[in-house]
Amino acid sequence: MDRFLIQPLIAVLISSFIAIRAYRRKSLDLSGALAGFLVMTIHFAINYRFGAILLAFFLSSSKLTKVGEEKKRRFDADFKEGGQRNWIQVLFNSGISAVLAVLIWKLSGWEDKCLDTKESTVITSLIGGIIGHYSCCNGDTWSSELGVLSDAQPRLITTFKPVRKGTNGGVTMLGLVAAAAAGSVIGLTFVLFGFFTTKCEYDVALKQLLVVPLAAMAGLCGSLIDSLLGATLQFSGFCTVRKKVVGKPGPTVKKISGLNFLDNNAVNLVSILLTSLLTSIACLYIF
Repeated sequence: MDRFLIQPLIAVLISSFIAIRAYRRKSLDLSGALAGFLVMTIHFAINYRFGAILLAFFLSSSKLTKVGEEKKRRFDADFKEGGQRNWIQVLFNSGISAVLAVLIWKLSGWEDKCLDTKESTVITSLIGGIIGHYSCCNGDTWSSELGVLSDAQPRLITTFKPVRKGTNGGVTMLGLVAAAAAGSVIGLTFVLFGFFTTKCEYDVALKQLLVVPLAAMAGLCGSLIDSLLGATLQFSGFCTVRKKVVGKPGPTVKKISGLNFLDNNAVNLVSILLTSLLTSIACLYIF
C-alpha cells in the first residue's frame, strides 16, 4: 500500500484511540474529544514527529492535571474532575500548530526535515513555531498544575507581592522550574524522533540537540508571558462567599489584580502566538 495512504490511516487509528481514551478518563469532554481527534489526525498524517510532540504535551499535561486533585479543588473555582477540556481549549492549544503543520506539508510534502536554514529558512521557522507552540502549552500547564501544589506562597509577577494560590499572574519557583522542564520534554521528543524520521548530514543532525535547551527556554518564556498577561489583563479576585480566587468581578468579589479584559483562553492564545514567534525567530539564528 502507498505510504500516502498508510500514514493518514495510521493517523486516524492513533487519534481515535487517544480521543476515546481521553474522553473515558474525563481529560476531554465530547466536543474536546472530537476536536482532539481532528487536530491529532492532522499532525500525525502530515508528520509523525509533529504528532509525537502533540502527544507528549497532551499526555504529560493530562497526567499532571490529575495530580493533587483534592488540593487543587480547594483553590480552583473552576475545578473540573480530571481537568476535562472542551473543543475551545483544544483548538486554542493546538490549532495554530495544526495550521503551521499544513503549511510545512504544502512546502515539503511528507518528508521530515531537520532545522537547517541553509536548506530552507521558511521551513526552519515554521518548525520552530511548532516547537515554541507546544513548549509554551506544556510549560504553562506544568507550571500551573505543579506550582499550585508548592508550599511556597505565590508572588505576583508584576509586583512580587505575595498573593493567594490560584491568582492569575502568581508565580512560584517550583512553577518556573516545571515550565522549563516541560519545554525540555517537548524538545527531547522532537530530537529523539528526528533520529528515526530524518536524514540529515552529521553536523546538522548533531546541531539538532540545541532544540532541547531552546525548548526549555520557550517553556519558561511562555509561562512568564502567560503570567504577565494574567497579572495585568486578566481579572483575579477573592470571593468572600466561596472563599476562593475567581476570574470575574462580582458583588461579593474583592479585587486582587488585573483588568477584566482577557479570559484564560485568550491569555493562552496570546502567549502561544508570542512564544511561537520568538522561537521561530530564534531558530533562524541558531540553525
